[in-house]
Amino acid sequence: MIDVSVHNATKTFGFKNVLDEFNLEATTGERIALIGPNGCGKTTLFKVISGEENLDGGQVSIRKNANIGMLPQIPPKRADDVTVKDVLLDSYKELLKIEEDLRSYEEALSNTSNQDNLDTLLEKYGKLQERFINMGGYELDEKISKICGGFKISDNMLTRKFNTLSGGEKTIVNLASLIISNPDVLLLDEPTNHLDIETLEWFENFLSNYKGTIIISSHDRYFLDKVATKTIFIDKGKEDVYYGNYSYYLKESERRALAEFDEYKNQQKRVEAMKATVKKLKEWGERGDNPRFFRRAACIEKRLEKMELLDKPDSKKQLPLDFEIDGRSGKEVLKVNHLDMIAGDKVLLDDANFSLNYGEKVCLMGKNGTGKSTFVKGILNGDNVCGGEIKIGSNVSVGYIPQEIRFNNDKDTVLEVARKFYNGTETHLRASLAKFLFYGENVFKRVGTLSGGEKVRLKLFELIQKKANLLILDEPTNHIDIDTKEMLEEALNEYQGTILFISHDRFFINKLAERTVNIENENFNEYLGNYDYYKEQKEKTLKKTKQAPRRR
Repeated sequence: MIDVSVHNATKTFGFKNVLDEFNLEATTGERIALIGPNGCGKTTLFKVISGEENLDGGQVSIRKNANIGMLPQIPPKRADDVTVKDVLLDSYKELLKIEEDLRSYEEALSNTSNQDNLDTLLEKYGKLQERFINMGGYELDEKISKICGGFKISDNMLTRKFNTLSGGEKTIVNLASLIISNPDVLLLDEPTNHLDIETLEWFENFLSNYKGTIIISSHDRYFLDKVATKTIFIDKGKEDVYYGNYSYYLKESERRALAEFDEYKNQQKRVEAMKATVKKLKEWGERGDNPRFFRRAACIEKRLEKMELLDKPDSKKQLPLDFEIDGRSGKEVLKVNHLDMIAGDKVLLDDANFSLNYGEKVCLMGKNGTGKSTFVKGILNGDNVCGGEIKIGSNVSVGYIPQEIRFNNDKDTVLEVARKFYNGTETHLRASLAKFLFYGENVFKRVGTLSGGEKVRLKLFELIQKKANLLILDEPTNHIDIDTKEMLEEALNEYQGTILFISHDRFFINKLAERTVNIENENFNEYLGNYDYYKEQKEKTLKKTKQAPRRR
């Protein structure tokens, strides 16, 4: 059964066709991943399907009686008196009113002695109760409890005013509210932002068993691998459909690209051969004054004119992410001995030890609030170190990308910020910035107005100029699209120095990490492999714990 059909959709902003005769078909139970560069039209498509925006051409069809639920990237505003619980129950107002009426009938029944009134009340109560049961009223509390548990929404959080929550907390509450409403079609625009790995894994399992149709836009490739059954790549307003998850898309798109290039090359060879034949025939016709050669030449030229020439396949844009180092460090890059670290009244690390050697690529993991970013700040400037030692090795030069990228003066332009750490002429600087997609007038943008992805690109540009031999990266893949992530992975894998990075991006961890260090129980627990290895070891440990005989 087709739940959503988008046919020849066209949507224009200014002079740009965001959607250009775009097509999509979503059948019941499908889980579709939308991917493509930032600005390709994913969010626009969601708004068109949900009815928030109208098309300039084409049509959208939704299955009769199918209800659509959408998670926007930016949480909508609420009244100041609205609590988290109110938001979660937003779609159950009718059911809650029925429950309230049932309580009223129960009270009336307990206070009525007249048999006729009693019979009338019982009949009305029975009908209302049947309606309540059919609408899932008695399962509502269990459903809310399950969803709140999965998204780690505590009882205390339920009573908080929604407008007092952080941006991340608002997104999580809105996501939980949407899931509780159980729509036939789920539109999820970047749903994994602000979710830690444990919550992500619960959410992946939930969506994999969801009965309705799901359309997702996400930069989390591991998440897409776990959830998606179909992938649609959007570029230049057109769709390219792949019947599998993200990893399938990667392999299949490479195969298609090679096939397209081979087809293009073969056609070019045929065209050149035909042109060469025309030239020879005309030469022979001139030499022998023979019109037959000219007629044959004209015939081939007509075939050339009618031939539909293939465009040369586009190659992906490449950022020049070449992380060079200016001299290597000693073997021991970082040594942490008996470290105690606190944040406010909370103990983060207690007598913890950790070491990092030259050339290693290590991922620092842990649940939200376990102290990953605090530990990194401790390495950089000694903050919150209450006891023990953090020792930086000899000849270590540090390059750092923080989780929240800020610049000293938001009113500075991209060019002014870049000039502070670039050694070269302004002409060369402008050319270098262009390679990082800061073209023309974009170099005069105020850094305070840059998007998250633009800030990351400018910070990467700065980091490359520094030529540090130790890179410390705190969630470096936040705010950047998939293509840029892949370029960053390739560059970091070729980097000859040492890397310590924090990430919730499991695909990125798998590509880069040689060792994972998880902060748990106020200490560092090490695993000699990437994320999949870490997860495998954790599952083995959990299985052994469950199988171990209990002591009497």
